[in-house]
Amino acid sequence: MSDQDRFSVTLRREERFRFGVTFGDGSVATLTMDEPAPLGDDQGPNASEVLAAAVGNCLAASLLFCLQKAKVPVTDLEVTVQGRMARTESGRLRIAELAVRLTPELDGESPGRLQRCLDLFEDFCIVSQSVRAGIPIAVTVTPAPAGATSDAPTG
Repeated sequence: MSDQDRFSVTLRREERFRFGVTFGDGSVATLTMDEPAPLGDDQGPNASEVLAAAVGNCLAASLLFCLQKAKVPVTDLEVTVQGRMARTESGRLRIAELAVRLTPELDGESPGRLQRCLDLFEDFCIVSQSVRAGIPIAVTVTPAPAGATSDAPTG
């Protein structure tokens, strides 16, 4: 696997359940993530919301890319993602479903080219297809003494 096939995200706890998220080499602004009260202070999106945003963004980018390649003029694109939480048999909350609504504003009629994109675009969305298929996640916990610094980039 080449370096261009890899990506990196670093999270650093700022306070309580609020984390600063640095992407790649840190050239993009840090994203603040937080849990809603009573755990956190609701000063940013939580992980479920960021996952929903990632799915929505990827689908929107895939649709937009296809429409542009098909020369279907798009003047605006709005995406709404609604998630539903449910408890497992053991009582743990999980994201049970995500419903994504894409509303492209099209300039002109191109029904044939539009339909072709509608038939294709989902298959090219890396995030939604990965989530649908289930992503293996390797987890390692390496405790460090208090005050130890990390080699991870900070934002």
